[in-house]
Amino acid sequence: MLDQGLKNQLSQLLDLMEGDVVFKVSTGTDETSQKMSDLVNEVAEMSPRITVEQTELKRSPSFSVNRPGENTGITFAGVPLGHEFNSFVLALLQVSGRAPKEEQSVIDQIKGINDTLHFETFVSLTCQKCPDVVQALNLMSVINPNITHTMIDGAVFKEEAEDIMAVPSIFLNGEQFGSGRMTVTDILSELGQGPDASEFEDKGLFDVLVVGGGPASASSAIYAARKGLHTGIVADRIGGQVNDTQDIENLISVKKTTGTTLATNLEEHIKDYNIDVMKGVLAESLNKTDDHIEITLNNGATLRTKTLIVSTGARWRQLGVPGEQEFANKGVAYCPHCDGPLFEDKDVAVVGGGNSGVEAAIDLAGICKSVTLLEFGAEMRADKVLQERLHSLSNTTVITNAATKEITGDDRVTGLTYEDMQSNVQKQLDLDGVFVQIGLSPNTEWLGDTVSRNKMGEIEVDRLGATNVPGIFAAGDCTDQRYKQIIISMGSGATAALSAFDYLIRN
Repeated sequence: MLDQGLKNQLSQLLDLMEGDVVFKVSTGTDETSQKMSDLVNEVAEMSPRITVEQTELKRSPSFSVNRPGENTGITFAGVPLGHEFNSFVLALLQVSGRAPKEEQSVIDQIKGINDTLHFETFVSLTCQKCPDVVQALNLMSVINPNITHTMIDGAVFKEEAEDIMAVPSIFLNGEQFGSGRMTVTDILSELGQGPDASEFEDKGLFDVLVVGGGPASASSAIYAARKGLHTGIVADRIGGQVNDTQDIENLISVKKTTGTTLATNLEEHIKDYNIDVMKGVLAESLNKTDDHIEITLNNGATLRTKTLIVSTGARWRQLGVPGEQEFANKGVAYCPHCDGPLFEDKDVAVVGGGNSGVEAAIDLAGICKSVTLLEFGAEMRADKVLQERLHSLSNTTVITNAATKEITGDDRVTGLTYEDMQSNVQKQLDLDGVFVQIGLSPNTEWLGDTVSRNKMGEIEVDRLGATNVPGIFAAGDCTDQRYKQIIISMGSGATAALSAFDYLIRN
């Protein structure tokens, strides 16, 4: 099951086990059961601390990871390879007693949950977002005996996953709990266990407060801290939208990496400096006084700072048509890498003719029965090489001058209505899914009228990253900088921090 290189790496990790682990395996006679048995036995043979027992679990094929004589609450339904192999290895180490790399305050929040919580997460092994959810819920299961979690490979348990149109899809005690990437702090917040306002009472007055967790934010915070400034960073999660990016090949000097790897590296770099990191909270409002700036958080806490750097990034732009919200995760999707496998042999549409849209259509063409790309303009805006590749595929169709009017369906997507902009005639496509790829919207609504924004909602900044309000700076994809690239966001974050430092020494 595992190549020699992977086995060598795994052998080193298994040396980190601190206690014995039992795999309890439930299998049938099918091919997937055989693959799962092969994987479990192969790993067990690599460490004397691991034993395998046969049992009957809720699903077959599946296996649970336990301490001897205990039910730790972690189950893998399917074969955890692909992106989930790391989830499997991490669960193995944590169940063995290896201490989790999580802040004590978060561990205490998990321990404080008294309710019985049974989580199930439907995943795709090609999904880049899914491991974050699986690993977060596995961690919670290790820490708190009231919590259990089962990872379910939708490709193996197709009947159960029939109505699952987006992954990761999370269920709690049989009811839909959430979808998309969620960190431990996200899950705790959803459970009402987020950071309490009392934790922020003694923060004092920051020299520089950075709002946001992406590349621009990390760069801002690090540059500010390097100047010896009292620096804080407020973020829902470190990495921001980078967490939702698959491959990154244009970060100069780094030939290729993934979004999750870069997000992890950003967080580790931030930890090297004296930066007060406040995760799992969002800024809700801003107030400028005569001598400082106040930020109110969604948990009711208030932070004070001499200067502020807003780097809240952007999110997928939505079509804003009837049916989009109603069928979100029921056929309407935004990530072809994660959700594409759920539409195998189905008819889908991609809305958007830029690079992202054409790349999505090319990827989906290898999975889906047919792909129809809808472009609002008279021609696609994607790079010529991408357009040529798209046109070379036999199961793709491009419709230009197409204005999407409605996404239709009953309990899931069944079609899309668009208007031919040349004839003004509305037409209908019969579809199983719609992938929206029309760019980004800045996360700036919370600012209201406190700083100047353009009609797109982007914060207007000068070449130094300064807004129209003295002491308030902005960086990254939430601003009106022309190009939205990771490396440019990092540069603008550094510029904003240096400008904030200059502002402080002059005022």
